[in-house]
Amino acid sequence: MRRIAVLLAVPLMVFPGAKPAAAHPMPNSVVLLDVHQGSVTASLHLPAGDLALASGIAPAELPARAGELRTYLTGHIRPTGPDGAAWTVAAGDLDVSTAEPTGAGPYQEVIATLTLTPPAGGDVRHFTLGYDVIVHQVVTHTALVSVRQDWAAGRVTEGDDAEQVGAIAVDNRTMTVPPLAVDLGTGGSWPGFRAMLELGGRHILEGTDHLLFLLILLLPAPLLARGGRWRELSGARPAIRRIAGITLAFTLGHSAALALSALTRVAIPARPVEVFIAVSILIGAVHAIRPLFPGREALVAGLFGLGHGMAFSLTLADLRLSTTQLVLSLFGFNLGIELVQLLLVALALPALLALARLPVQPWLRTGGALLTAAAAVGWALDRLGVPNVVAETADGAGADHGLMLAVLTVLAVAGTGWMLRERRPAAG
Repeated sequence: MRRIAVLLAVPLMVFPGAKPAAAHPMPNSVVLLDVHQGSVTASLHLPAGDLALASGIAPAELPARAGELRTYLTGHIRPTGPDGAAWTVAAGDLDVSTAEPTGAGPYQEVIATLTLTPPAGGDVRHFTLGYDVIVHQVVTHTALVSVRQDWAAGRVTEGDDAEQVGAIAVDNRTMTVPPLAVDLGTGGSWPGFRAMLELGGRHILEGTDHLLFLLILLLPAPLLARGGRWRELSGARPAIRRIAGITLAFTLGHSAALALSALTRVAIPARPVEVFIAVSILIGAVHAIRPLFPGREALVAGLFGLGHGMAFSLTLADLRLSTTQLVLSLFGFNLGIELVQLLLVALALPALLALARLPVQPWLRTGGALLTAAAAVGWALDRLGVPNVVAETADGAGADHGLMLAVLTVLAVAGTGWMLRERRPAAG
């Protein structure tokens, strides 16, 4: 999450070439660094009004003068290595958005993406950032520099708070803008692997749709289909084998798709994949009410797992990892997914077997399937560009991981107790 601090002062500002001489309350700039193996991406969030004062380019002129602004930015960012060797700076995307900091009203900001690349063999973890994009003209301005992503240090998601590494401002004694020494430590493979392991586990917990698809396929697993309906119970061992087969097939399916799409670095459009997942959940819900593919649940789980794996790969695609980092990340991320998935299935297994023996089982199964189908339709519409309260509610229902684990644990304990009680008369 981007931190924006507000400095209320009486700044002196003018256009380039004159001495500072104006005043107004002013937000800070924010520089977010994403550290890769061979380069650093800098995302600049610049108050548009102050940038216009410093560069002479107003936000309304940006489309026509984008090239000038890129030249201006690259001329005011000068990273160098510990040996003083200059890095190359390339400006990329430019955008204008609205920001609203604490203590000040909404204002426009220009978001610019730049790539900072050291000479061959240079160290991206230790460098000096010479930066005076606005502060060379707006002398009370401050640029806050933070690290947003750094795989080698275990920081892999934008959802984490960025770690501030320093601030760039005018030195009041010398009236110069000192460069910022950036020291990111040594880094390594283990922090990155561990972070991806945790991310995989968190991703499956936060992926309510992924869990719902698996659980809705497991719901009728203890039952046998006869005449187009779910009828009598299967034995405990066949049910366990069926549940294990479905879980394994889903695992293999999404693991294969995750590995293939991540290692080949294929650009996958997110919307069709997410819609496919919603449709797969809807099909699973219908199957839980009326058997569509009895006895072939494992095959269906594996096929639909391919689509779910592609969705998982979208997370890795945003990290811009080297091949070695990607392989380690793929293993850690997938391992995290599987460990949490197996834990949840293990917690749900006794409950699935016990609930299948209750007289109200058809009502519970049908009710659960109808709720799942409603969520799937809501997600499909939302991912097609039609926001709706059903999708919002479904997302919110899966946000409390602790409650979900507690419910599964209670059901597992209750289910185990029920099965033990059912066995006692037969043993006697």
